[in-house]
Amino acid sequence: MKRFFNYFLNGLIIIAPITITVWIIVGVIDWLDSLFDLGIPGLGLLMMVVLLTGVGFISSSFLVKPFFIIAERLFHKLPLVSIIYSSIKDLFDAFVGDNQKFNKPALVRMSDEVENYKMGFVTQESMESVDLEDKVAVYFPHSYNFSGELFLVPAKNVTYIDLPSSEVMKFVVSGGVSKL
Repeated sequence: MKRFFNYFLNGLIIIAPITITVWIIVGVIDWLDSLFDLGIPGLGLLMMVVLLTGVGFISSSFLVKPFFIIAERLFHKLPLVSIIYSSIKDLFDAFVGDNQKFNKPALVRMSDEVENYKMGFVTQESMESVDLEDKVAVYFPHSYNFSGELFLVPAKNVTYIDLPSSEVMKFVVSGGVSKL
């Protein structure tokens, strides 16, 4: 019976990630198909790729940029919209584009008494604006979660890691299970 249970668990470990990944991908494609409702499976995904690429192309035109700047200023002036828009924009900017924020992985010694370290990402190398000249801002993502905490730590406790940020993020988010 124990052998049967182990086979069951091994099968679950193999099948669950594949099934959940396929389920999420199919769900997203179905959702995109329902947005355009053209009756051809997968066409919604193609339409979304074309639409996003088209918007990216048009937004890079010097004639259109002033309109985006005006729209962004308007979003920043509206009370509730400002909070939502700026938070989402900052989140996207942190992961993609020219202003990526999680590109400086680091090991941080959490105390002088004990050699405990946390892996995180330096997001600000100077905290002079809040009169903390000897501190740096380090973001620590939580394992198995899409959240994290920001700590201001002494710069002397930070050791930069010469590894790709994506690998360090995957390692931390996986709870250290992923290989570095």
